[in-house]
Amino acid sequence: MQSGWLRGTALQYLFRTSMNHLLETAQAISAVSFLAYGIGCLTMRAMRAEFLRYGLPRLRVLTGILQIAAALGLLAGYAYPMCALMAATGLSFMMIVALGVRLKIKDPPAGFLQALACFLLNAFVVQGYWSRLSVVSGKS
Repeated sequence: MQSGWLRGTALQYLFRTSMNHLLETAQAISAVSFLAYGIGCLTMRAMRAEFLRYGLPRLRVLTGILQIAAALGLLAGYAYPMCALMAATGLSFMMIVALGVRLKIKDPPAGFLQALACFLLNAFVVQGYWSRLSVVSGKS
């Protein structure tokens, strides 16, 4: 009986460790991506043209600043998990808005893929940190 318990515990530990690595990798990918995209929003002429195409040229600078702030929040989240949760939640909402904008301007389906992938990535980070913080606080 003890060997079954030990095996179950070892598998649980392996699964939990693997999920933590996956969560932290997703967090890093999102942080680097949004840091680059946010800087691009502030500095690249191509991004000016994109925001004109979206019909939202006045939101380009704000979008860039929010993306840089969220990327920094994701990085701070390695030390302060609540920062990662808040940053990933904000980026998830931003990507829902981005999907709506793409729908409004009638982008082809391929245009939705980046926003959808970023939404799913950040939703995974939100879920991971929500679970992690719920375990720490003793809430289920």
